Amino acid sequence: MSFDNAYDAINAEGDEQHWAFGTGFDDPLSGVDRTVPEVSASDLSVYCLMLADDALVLSQRLTEWCSRAPELEEDVALANIALDLLGQARLLLTRAGEVEGRGRDEDALAYLRDEHEFRNVRLTEIDCGPGPGGDFATTIARLLVFSTWRLAVFTRLASSADPVLAAVAAKTVKELAYHRDHAAQWTLRLAGGTAYSRERMVAGLERVWPLVAELFTPHEVERRLPGVAVDPATVESEVDEVLTQVLTAAALPRPEAQPLSAISGRAGRDGVHTEAMGYLLAEMQHLARSLPGATW
Repeated sequence: MSFDNAYDAINAEGDEQHWAFGTGFDDPLSGVDRTVPEVSASDLSVYCLMLADDALVLSQRLTEWCSRAPELEEDVALANIALDLLGQARLLLTRAGEVEGRGRDEDALAYLRDEHEFRNVRLTEIDCGPGPGGDFATTIARLLVFSTWRLAVFTRLASSADPVLAAVAAKTVKELAYHRDHAAQWTLRLAGGTAYSRERMVAGLERVWPLVAELFTPHEVERRLPGVAVDPATVESEVDEVLTQVLTAAALPRPEAQPLSAISGRAGRDGVHTEAMGYLLAEMQHLARSLPGATW
């Protein structure tokens, strides 16, 4: 027996198997051909990690707003966006593990890799949560840029020669479209609110803008996977057009900040991260590393 949502699953009568939230869902990739296309398995695994780590790390950042957002509805909205991204990360980490062939599952890849093994872009990791390191407007600015970029990439990824990546992309484009719309609405709201909210929105955009160029810089792994990976340079004009539309509608100036430099030509995709990344992983991985092998 299968169900369309978790509520129906946990309330089904006469079926003791449906005892926990989430059981009873259909596998979102059920029936998808898991054959690895004729490309380097190592490159494909790394590419899946890139996409997975982007989602996993930003999901972790968004959960920092739980119970701290400016209003209850937004608390729920950010939590749901974080869960969407976590779901994407799980599917992609699983694909990375099965392609790599080293026996690592999604939990091992999420919790037992060191900082230099993570391949996320640096935009996702900077601290702009509710603590001293950032604020809500900066979170919205990052979500606007990230979701606009990821939606453009995943729309193209739906035609990937890897059937699993194509299926994941097709499943998640609606989620990403909502994320982009939500961030755009908040950008307009903050820009058109009080003088202070507008000031914070301007400052938030200026904070994240140095990290935008990295999104469109092709990595050698992406270059080696034609037909499978999406060349990020091909989405730059589309993303720029969307961001320009939002900024124009909000009457916000386009930031002129210089791109954050790579270190010896290496950045997030190469495992070179900002100082914030180590603190993020310490919190995210603490329980799994403290109780190795534990299940619950």
